[in-house]
Amino acid sequence: MSAPARLNGVIVAIDGPSGAGKSSLTKLLARRLGYINIDTGAMFRSVALMARRAGIGCEQDAELAELCTGLKIGFERDGEGYRVLVNGEDVSKAIRTEEIGILTSCISARKPVRDALLAMQREMGAFGGVILEGRDIGTVVFPDAEVKFFLSASAEERGRRRWLELKARGEEVTLEETIAKVILRDQQDETRKHAPLKRADDAVDIDSTNLSIDEVLDLMERTVRARLLELERN
Repeated sequence: MSAPARLNGVIVAIDGPSGAGKSSLTKLLARRLGYINIDTGAMFRSVALMARRAGIGCEQDAELAELCTGLKIGFERDGEGYRVLVNGEDVSKAIRTEEIGILTSCISARKPVRDALLAMQREMGAFGGVILEGRDIGTVVFPDAEVKFFLSASAEERGRRRWLELKARGEEVTLEETIAKVILRDQQDETRKHAPLKRADDAVDIDSTNLSIDEVLDLMERTVRARLLELERN
């Protein structure tokens, strides 16, 4: 029996628009497969947070490049989840606000930021056994990933999910406002100059609008395991 294509297994890329369930499914799938979850969205959110603290605007490329060179972003297991660390500071909660989410869409479109994090992500995932989620993982970061998914859902459903999440945190927002922000985020992600949201030609499409998280998770796991068997046979 031959080994998988990479030392630790395959690379799984999960792309799709904001609110499609990528983060939750990536964590669950990584747990089932025994893989490492590299949360690229959290990495971009971390840069956005630090840029905001430093008073750096999203179009100040030179300052953003300098900021990125001084950042060490990592992930640390915390029970069933993980903590996001920036230069040793736990920023897990600070990066999840609506304000940082909107700023991230702008920050993540800047070439110096993408170049810096691209290098970090490729280094983290080079040996396989990893799952990465974002908006350009299968097209830019790891176009040679052995398994690619494009996870989507209607804007209304994604907005509803986000609204329920925010309500559970005690934030006062309306469903209409949340859906509008999801649509705005889609427009920003799809039209940005560098690495816009785009489906990889060889990605497996999954529309989660009318599927439970367990149904989507089962489908993803079956797909990855089938790919591993295929590689072992070859």
